[in-house]
Amino acid sequence: MSGVRLPPAEYYAGLPRNITGAGVILHDEHGRFLLVRPSYRADTWEIPGGGLDEGENPWQAARREVEEETGLRLTHGRLLAVDWVPAQPDGRPALANFLFDGGRITQEHAEQHLILQADELTEWRLAAPHQWDELMSPHMARRLHACADALRTGTTAYLHHGWNPFDPSH
Repeated sequence: MSGVRLPPAEYYAGLPRNITGAGVILHDEHGRFLLVRPSYRADTWEIPGGGLDEGENPWQAARREVEEETGLRLTHGRLLAVDWVPAQPDGRPALANFLFDGGRITQEHAEQHLILQADELTEWRLAAPHQWDELMSPHMARRLHACADALRTGTTAYLHHGWNPFDPSH
């Protein structure tokens, strides 16, 4: 360390840039999760959620994104997982993604109350765990399996690109 102190603005400007996202797990009594198909990525499904706006905390962003994307209003949500996704070869910066329990939803409630944001989402479905691997990118499917385990056990998962970094088998 050189002992040279930078002004705070210069110091903070030199720190690495990461982005933060937040998503919500809405689930039914059969363990199916609500998935949405983004219009800008027709090759995969996702959960409702998105990036934090300036000044938002992860729970605020999760609530806002769910309401914007689906019309559903959430009142509470337990943290199920935090997933650290490293910077990607295509230039995407590292991402910290917070996943919250959005509570129970039924097929009937979704059919009556879901209003998809037409410019972002084309369809929705309740998908069972065995479907996640075929509908989603591998790290997203791993993330949902970890969230299902967190729901079942009352724990919170810490993940690296969908994997438990403390599991010696990965």
